Amino acid sequence: MSRPLINRLSTSDGDFLPTLDKLTAWNAVSDSDIEAKVAEIIQQVRCRGDQALLEYSNQFDRRSCQRMDQLCLGREQLAAALESIDSQTRSALESAAQRINDYHQHQLQQSWQYQEANGTQLGQQITALERVGLYVPGGKASYPSSVLMNCIPARIAQVDEIIMTVPAPDDKLSPIVLAAAAIAGVDKVFTLGGAQAIAAMAYGTESIPKVDKIVGPGNSFVATAKRMVFGSVGLDMVAGPSEILIICDGKTDPDWIAMDLFSQAEHDENAQSILISWDRAHLDAVYQSIAKLLPEMERQDIIAQSLANRGALIEVADKDEAIMLSNRIAPEHLELSVEDPQSWLPEIRHAGAIFLGRFTAEALGDYCAGPNHVLPTSATARFSSPLGVYDFQKRSSVIYCSESGASELGEVASILGRGESLTAHARSAEYRIKRVPDKKSTG
Repeated sequence: MSRPLINRLSTSDGDFLPTLDKLTAWNAVSDSDIEAKVAEIIQQVRCRGDQALLEYSNQFDRRSCQRMDQLCLGREQLAAALESIDSQTRSALESAAQRINDYHQHQLQQSWQYQEANGTQLGQQITALERVGLYVPGGKASYPSSVLMNCIPARIAQVDEIIMTVPAPDDKLSPIVLAAAAIAGVDKVFTLGGAQAIAAMAYGTESIPKVDKIVGPGNSFVATAKRMVFGSVGLDMVAGPSEILIICDGKTDPDWIAMDLFSQAEHDENAQSILISWDRAHLDAVYQSIAKLLPEMERQDIIAQSLANRGALIEVADKDEAIMLSNRIAPEHLELSVEDPQSWLPEIRHAGAIFLGRFTAEALGDYCAGPNHVLPTSATARFSSPLGVYDFQKRSSVIYCSESGASELGEVASILGRGESLTAHARSAEYRIKRVPDKKSTG
């Protein structure tokens, strides 16, 4: 008997939850061999700087660079790439960039202060990061959309400098990726990839400045490197494979649903595509659509492996069970392909991005809807949020005490400091307490 195209599950199965947990589990981004190789690369870049970068670029990307300026592209070269692409592609990039900009303008945080009756002033000062590094993959596919999604919020936050790294295997670069960098406002591009690019941005070399934060997706080597350098530099997240969860009431065209499942499965073999419905006939129809449409797909082999290994069509009892499962899975992308999807929102607790209604394909969010497509994966939507302007801004607490305010707060701090046996804390506060003169001693 041949293996099904996609797993079929039902909540009525006795082993349903253990099976689901096993199917959705994604714990490690690398194995011990990858970790050892990445650790060696990071150490070499820290110790030998540019020379190590040149050697790794030549080795891994089949290049023959002798100087770092051969790995660097400035704004003029990015502008030339923008001029080189066809007008239709340029228009699409500019339209997407404008929508992403418009959406993220709403996220900009402002500093604030308030004053208490005794003159004490409290507040929060918002400042942008000074320098951000953007990693852009260059392996199985080009991702100009990732350039826009990562760079534009940083520009809105008023980050001083944005550098980008992108591998150039066999000296080949995607003009559309460079064009996106020009539109988004990247300051400088280094044609580096892999763990060596992450190490260079995290620690700096003679030619590449150390950044404050690294954003952008990558393969297992990149993800492992990001884990290892965290603490020396900030990170957006360490993302797992792409995911989509669709809840359908059975009234959406099954071909549409099948193609929406494909849209994530085609990313790579470990991507996850799940459909939940209480309509068994609809699940059957979607299965038939998968079988019909799969042979037409350019990335057929990748989609087939993804669906067979990690995909699922899940039959539930009703809407409530569908919502329960969705919140348990906490998907990166959630499509609510149902009647009146707005009414579902209050019950959806965990999802990176929520796509409402039958016409809202997840692919629109990937490219041009406006919200960020850098989203938490592997159930981290339980405690994480999409990338945004706030990821490129810092908050500093602001405290000013008047004389009377310092005296009033000092009384409280004195008691608490001595209660914690931190006498210097207490005495530091006590020096500011305004003492009332003793009338007997002055009389």
